[in-house]
Amino acid sequence: MVSNGIILCNFGFQFQLKMNQKIYGVDHWSWSDAISLLKGETKGVLTEQSVAQIRKSAQNVQQIIDSGKTVYGINTGFGPLCDTLISKAETRKLQENLLISHSVGVGNPIPKEISKLMLITKAHALAKGYSGVTLEVVERILLMIEQDIIPVVPEQGSVGASGDLAPLAHLFLPLIGEGNVWEGDQIISAKEALQKHQLEPIMLSAKEGLGLINGTQFILSHALVGLNRFKYLLDLADLVGAMSLEAYSGVRSPFMEELHQVRPYEGTRLVAKRIRDLLEGSEIIENEDFHRVQDPYSLRCMPQVHGASRNAWLHLRDLAEIELNSVTDNPIVLDGETAISGGNFHGQPMAIVLDYGTLAAAELGNISDRRSYLLIEGKFGLPRFLTAASGLNSGFMIPQYTTAALVTENKTLCFPASADSIPTSIGQEDHVSMGSISGRKFNQVLGNVEKILAIELMLGCQGIEFRRPMKTSQRLEEVHALVRSKVRKLEDDRLIGEDIEKMIELVQSETMKKLVSF
Repeated sequence: MVSNGIILCNFGFQFQLKMNQKIYGVDHWSWSDAISLLKGETKGVLTEQSVAQIRKSAQNVQQIIDSGKTVYGINTGFGPLCDTLISKAETRKLQENLLISHSVGVGNPIPKEISKLMLITKAHALAKGYSGVTLEVVERILLMIEQDIIPVVPEQGSVGASGDLAPLAHLFLPLIGEGNVWEGDQIISAKEALQKHQLEPIMLSAKEGLGLINGTQFILSHALVGLNRFKYLLDLADLVGAMSLEAYSGVRSPFMEELHQVRPYEGTRLVAKRIRDLLEGSEIIENEDFHRVQDPYSLRCMPQVHGASRNAWLHLRDLAEIELNSVTDNPIVLDGETAISGGNFHGQPMAIVLDYGTLAAAELGNISDRRSYLLIEGKFGLPRFLTAASGLNSGFMIPQYTTAALVTENKTLCFPASADSIPTSIGQEDHVSMGSISGRKFNQVLGNVEKILAIELMLGCQGIEFRRPMKTSQRLEEVHALVRSKVRKLEDDRLIGEDIEKMIELVQSETMKKLVSF
């Protein structure tokens, strides 16, 4: 209910607008807003405007029903059954049937954080007031977010049109007391969770089932989580590349501002500036002992390669923010007389850019592996395999095998899922996006890139040891010291696999993230 401009939701929470709050269905959200809501750093709220939009949309659906008009998704069957008229008496049962029949996902559960983000992004879309759901449904979704009643959603089964049907059906089964939810790291039945929270299952009204399961929130949530991770890995790649450049006693001129002014891609210019800043004050970069005209491309072309991946990140960000602030179910209820059956649920706009983003992320790993290879070649004052006693010791020979394997795995994941389409629903849905697969592959590649960069950083720090007593820049020395606090210099062969695990944990740490992002 609404009182004095404050929303008093049925589940007992009182919301007042503050600086760290975002309004469902009203505010324009950025990708970082969505991540902040996911982490609990920002609170999502309903206001009088949100509630008015939701209520008006539900009233519009009821008006259409009362008029006796046949409108797809309101008083008809779904998909190829769109010509089958459903009676008023059967409408509620139809909504329940829709969730149950579409819950056919398989495979491992998606990460809990992505399920939660699906709830957040769906609530934002529903609150815009074009989906015809009731306030009771939206409030229950917000309660699930607040009380950490997060549904278990299988990772496979969506073809990305009509939206993410199977994942969203699983996501909203708990509304009707079905399916499973997370309790900490354990899985319990939705019935048990509702009992613990003293909640009753909701009886869905006309249009609500379709409004809940039509949409691209599975694709979108994978994109948003990936965007956040990709942004950090882009920053990390610049820093790790700069460390390798220093270990290799490389050339600074490819990063000069003047060079990039004559080919001024935004990503390229940013990377060049970041590397210049990372090298500021270095004694090694000024050293003339290994003077040469140019370095191999994996060092020399970091602005162009890392920069192209940054340009892809910008494109993905822009499209994800459009999707985040859109209504992607079907039909779209405009007023009490008009409900348009269209294709806003189709995942193609996100599928293509996610496939592009996957390729861009994979390239960070590809070029990183090449830099790792350079460091173990034994050139320009570095010993072979970065060990002073090679032969008896293998040194860092084999970690590059690992990066090579991860890079090749990423290449196999770069096949664009959006290039494929298999007709479904006996031909009614004859072109689908496969965007859910694009989103999952994107995050798999990012996980591999994180490992590749962790290994390169380990090698780069070892290479710096052979440049002593010269020092690199202040920031790179801080990173080097942080690495050495976890992984000591390699003198003789030891279990490097354990060192790699420590490096992966380190690049995932908040301490490293603070050093990397500037």
